Amino acid sequence: MKIEFVSTPLADISSPALAAYSFEEAPTSSGTVEKLPEETRGLLQEMNKGGELTGKAFECTPLRWPDGVSADRLLVVGAGKSQKFSETQLRHLAGAAVRHLRSRGVKQIAWVLGSVAPSTITAVVEGALLADYDADSYRTESKDEKGIDALILATGGEPLPVEAHAAIERGRILGEAENFARDLVNEPSNRLTPTRLAEQAEKMAVQFGLACEVLGPEEIQKLKMGAFWAVAQGSREPARLIVIRYLPEGAPAEPVIGLIGKGITFDSGGISIKPSENMHEMKTDMAGGATMLGVMQAVAQLKPLVRVIALIPATENMPGGNAYKPGDVITSMSGKTIEVLNTDAEGRLVLADALTYARRLGCTVLIDAATLTAAVMIALGSITTGVFGWNKDWVNRILAAAHHAGEKMWQLPVDEDYRDLYKSSIADLANTGGRYGGAITGAMFIGEFAGDTPWVHLDIAGTRWANDEKPYRAKGPTGHGVRTLVQLLTDFAS
Repeated sequence: MKIEFVSTPLADISSPALAAYSFEEAPTSSGTVEKLPEETRGLLQEMNKGGELTGKAFECTPLRWPDGVSADRLLVVGAGKSQKFSETQLRHLAGAAVRHLRSRGVKQIAWVLGSVAPSTITAVVEGALLADYDADSYRTESKDEKGIDALILATGGEPLPVEAHAAIERGRILGEAENFARDLVNEPSNRLTPTRLAEQAEKMAVQFGLACEVLGPEEIQKLKMGAFWAVAQGSREPARLIVIRYLPEGAPAEPVIGLIGKGITFDSGGISIKPSENMHEMKTDMAGGATMLGVMQAVAQLKPLVRVIALIPATENMPGGNAYKPGDVITSMSGKTIEVLNTDAEGRLVLADALTYARRLGCTVLIDAATLTAAVMIALGSITTGVFGWNKDWVNRILAAAHHAGEKMWQLPVDEDYRDLYKSSIADLANTGGRYGGAITGAMFIGEFAGDTPWVHLDIAGTRWANDEKPYRAKGPTGHGVRTLVQLLTDFAS
């Protein structure tokens, strides 16, 4: 998508579509609609009187060849109540305009900017790129090619700040990184094996100048990653441990932030096999790994002065003849022994060894993202990510970054009393604490392997996928978490 500014008066912009927004309180004279020529707003007033224009959130009202402007059509997007307006809402409004117009074959949109503040520009660009995405790459039936080729940011003559072009670039970088993560999550598991995931990571690293190392089965076993290997041994697909480094010159020696993403490219549940209903969704069990790859793609371009190492333990969890079994006792890389009560609690096992290895590589802060538990969806649904951690400072940093980035995250407790739930009578730990408090005990199990290193866990089981389409977003993978972690890293570096 080509993105550029135009300072031409709105009346003179020649484009297939001109898009503006207005609020419920005054749908013909608020938002960016108030910047339109008087005769154009006169048309809108007539539509408002007839009930065709209300300003309700995401209502899309089109006009063909409207008086007062040179554009072929005008699209007014309802922004809802003005007191609830935010950059998140602005991002969604831009997305709603893109999805409405692209479905009608429009290839170019001129968006009327309400402000030329850099954060506003970034939000519009990112929202447009996220909306210009569909998860239907494998459909073969004849269909019209949909997509926006160009986004024009119309200032209406308002002068641009010096940061304006950098704001476009940041929005582009974020949107493309989130869409990269979405593409990975959307891939079927017969196409995106652990080997293929590693190849995609290497390709991205080469493109953006990152150092990438991929460890195979022999190296994983040599490192004595008994927990990771226990999960991997049931599959015919060889496991991979992906390590990507961003270590910019001039960055402080500490912190070295470790981003660890669960990379289970398909989760059958193993011997403790899942119900067949909705098992196809388990191709998304590598969404934590995809999130971290998206973050690294963005970080490589934004270049914050902070050291980051991403680790993605990638494997399938399958019930093959060599699969680990309920009742087994395995020894993790840390030396802690684990009694396996349920082979479907595999994510915490691969992350346990990945956290241990991250510490060995010198990471001084650990942040993991994983589609870890269905329990977090019972608590928070598919709207909000669960956040857990021993270190209050880093938990608060992530919550602040999520708020700034417009992603919903909520802290859930970690407490010593929950430890009794995942004690084992024959080993150091059991790999599940039972049904109740499952999101908490799953997170705390991972935290056992962080030691005294600051650690935060993001359970994205509910937020990694959207089963319904929104006016501003397609059904399918969401890329949730990428924006928050990029915000965290850039905030910290600055």
